[in-house]
Amino acid sequence: MANPTLSVVVPFHNEAGNLPQLHRELCDTLSQIPGQTEIIYVDDGSTDGSAIPSISHPGITVKVIRLWRNLGQTAATSAGIDHSKGDLVAFLDADGQNPPADLLPMFNLIGADTDAVFGWRKNRHDDLIRIVVSKIANWLIRAIFHVTIKDLGCSTRIVRREILTDLRLYGENHRLLSLLIVLRGARFREIAVNHRPRTHGRSKYGYSRSVKTIIDIITTKFLDSYSTKPAYIFGTGGLVSLALSVPAFAQVIYRKAWQGVYVHNNPMFLIAMFLVFIGVSFILLGLMSELMVRVYFESRQKPIYEIKEVKNL
Repeated sequence: MANPTLSVVVPFHNEAGNLPQLHRELCDTLSQIPGQTEIIYVDDGSTDGSAIPSISHPGITVKVIRLWRNLGQTAATSAGIDHSKGDLVAFLDADGQNPPADLLPMFNLIGADTDAVFGWRKNRHDDLIRIVVSKIANWLIRAIFHVTIKDLGCSTRIVRREILTDLRLYGENHRLLSLLIVLRGARFREIAVNHRPRTHGRSKYGYSRSVKTIIDIITTKFLDSYSTKPAYIFGTGGLVSLALSVPAFAQVIYRKAWQGVYVHNNPMFLIAMFLVFIGVSFILLGLMSELMVRVYFESRQKPIYEIKEVKNL
């Protein structure tokens, strides 16, 4: 059997009040897409009796994956990706704030020159603090990674399956999925999508997650820029530390030779020794990391590159 045209991954946790309407709207939208489609609901350990209504449409396959316990949206999203079969994979939150109807114009934008389409919430219906935090996070990510994505936090997106091949999500990386897709070299477009107020249930968003997102941003930047050359970042830090120790030692020698200040009375000596210790430690850490990286790639026979396609002309 041929793969479905589109798979829609919908992770959820305690969304009993939103799922019935969401499922109806999603089925109505997918019925307008030619070919076979599928919906993959991933129950992330719900405890409120969340269930998918038994509404069937010709050409639409519905699959429900239930995790043993609440592992978080990143794990649920990964499970949905792994069990999807569509040539295109779409993502949608289950809180009802993102209308499924927006998937249709996004689907129509996918073409030969587009690998992914991301939605951006032009008129958001969230509290002011959450909007401000989101805008700051978006600005920070655009500045660090030099990308132009307007709304990295919008979960409504459609991606070609090959872009998601071997893409592993950890931590809270579902929030950075659009960024990870772009970093893989995907050609993308953006489209304004609707955003509705939440009518049932409680938001799973907590401001403590902002700290986790910052850590994930740092991790992603490190892996993107230095995953195959960790000695560069650690070695640079070590060399900078050693370079700073030179003027510190010069000050110690000057005060001893010309002012008669003994080492044990000069705190700059301790600072200089600390800088030397940090510098040597960073350089050794870089060398050890370099060895670990090479052992990892060579033991798994994993290349340091990713091939998009090979053509014989």
